[in-house]
Amino acid sequence: MDALFQLQTSVPSSMAKRPCPSQNPRIPTFTQMDLLLEAFLGLSDSSSICIDLSFERLLDSLPSDLDQTLLIDRALKMGTYLLEAGKRSARKRATKHNSVVWALPPDLTIKVFSMLDAQSLCFATATCSMFHKCAMDPSCYSNIDLTTVSPRVNNAVVSTMIHRAGNSLQSLKLGIVPGPTSSPGSCQPLVYNVSSFSWNDKRSRQGKESSVLTRSCLSPLGGASTPGMLLKTLHLYNIERMDSPSLRAALSACPSLLDLEIVGLHVELRQTLMSVIENCPLIERLFFESSKTGRDDSLKSPTCVDLVQKCPRLVSLALRGFKLHDYKVRILVKGLRRLKYVDFSTSYSITGSFLRNLGNNIGGNLLEVLILRDCMHLKEMEVARFMASLLAGDFKFLRHLDISNREGLASENDWYERCYNSSIIPIEQVMKERPDVCFLADFPSEGSYFEIEQMLESEVNSDVSLPTQLSSDTSDSMFISSSESSYNSDQGSGNEDGRDAGYVIFEESSDEVDYLAL
Repeated sequence: MDALFQLQTSVPSSMAKRPCPSQNPRIPTFTQMDLLLEAFLGLSDSSSICIDLSFERLLDSLPSDLDQTLLIDRALKMGTYLLEAGKRSARKRATKHNSVVWALPPDLTIKVFSMLDAQSLCFATATCSMFHKCAMDPSCYSNIDLTTVSPRVNNAVVSTMIHRAGNSLQSLKLGIVPGPTSSPGSCQPLVYNVSSFSWNDKRSRQGKESSVLTRSCLSPLGGASTPGMLLKTLHLYNIERMDSPSLRAALSACPSLLDLEIVGLHVELRQTLMSVIENCPLIERLFFESSKTGRDDSLKSPTCVDLVQKCPRLVSLALRGFKLHDYKVRILVKGLRRLKYVDFSTSYSITGSFLRNLGNNIGGNLLEVLILRDCMHLKEMEVARFMASLLAGDFKFLRHLDISNREGLASENDWYERCYNSSIIPIEQVMKERPDVCFLADFPSEGSYFEIEQMLESEVNSDVSLPTQLSSDTSDSMFISSSESSYNSDQGSGNEDGRDAGYVIFEESSDEVDYLAL
């Protein structure tokens, strides 16, 4: 055993010093090496004590300490070679086994992998060489979803995924999506639970971890292979370090974008809409939720006009948490003639007057969903007029109306006075005549009046965002089915020129809100 062990440990050193076999015929042939390695591996059946004693005797037979050190190094190197060779052979055998046993051909395997989420796809990639080869196909990365409930994804991960997708990239979703308080299948509204996941918590957590998305996380979209050229869907959630210039640069690389969803980013409404107008003429769905509820008053009327003229394909529009005025909203709803879904939840200044005489026009007549939840200034009288228009036959395609308000509706003359149980809204009549419309009107119980300071504070400092999908709440809401109607009010809409006798015109402020100042 000692002689065999000595011969084996000396082989790597002698082989390393000699030229290739074609230049030196004295080097053992592969058959000789195979036999020698087989004999050496046969020592694995011996006990570890025997191998230790044999190795010690071999060390003692060497005259100098240097020779003993070299022998130990050779033994360690040989062990490393054998370990790597064993692992490599095991992987090859596993790949061969999988290729024989795996029932699906490569094209179907790639199709299956393209349906996996990002984490499962990474696990499949690390399984074996066959799976790795299939999982590296660009079609597997056409729909990238890297949203998490805590910071775990950094720029390097995003860049790797985008480069693997190349021009096959169709959908990209990034950021932190706080877990909902109820499951998507429940009847409770989905509400972002950000009270336990505040911006300060995220800042401290991101400061301690390397898994942070920065403003450059979308820069690979405009790389050499232009992976953003065919991108259709882009969803960004609570990427705190994203700013307006970075978002503009990302949108400029996505001229084919159809679906844009932005939640909780520190970007201004007007600048974001201008970027969409300039770069995304094919946009069909725009969902934008402010990170600072009620504070962004940056939207200007010319921007609304430009959006109507240059993005005429918009079918779904949601601007939530912004300080919108009725005449600006009317420009959007009336001008975008394909609109079917409208959501202005938590918009601070909307009174509802933009809906007057809207249902009998081309613009707004195709509305199927209208959500005005928690609009602080939404007036009871405007809701009653809208319901009367439903009874009159307008909004024939409307199927969902949500005017729920946790503070109640505002009265006609003084919004300080809140209405919790309206007697002028024809609820029962609408239920009978429009059974096809789901009407959600969830208000606090009568008498649960909030002081105005509390109302303002709740609007401005609210940490609660509303859901992206429709709520199917049936417990505390009133459901009304109704058929469309139009306003026959002799007051007119009052919105064509931005003036209305029923509400006060707020002058546009030239001051732009800086959300980057922490």
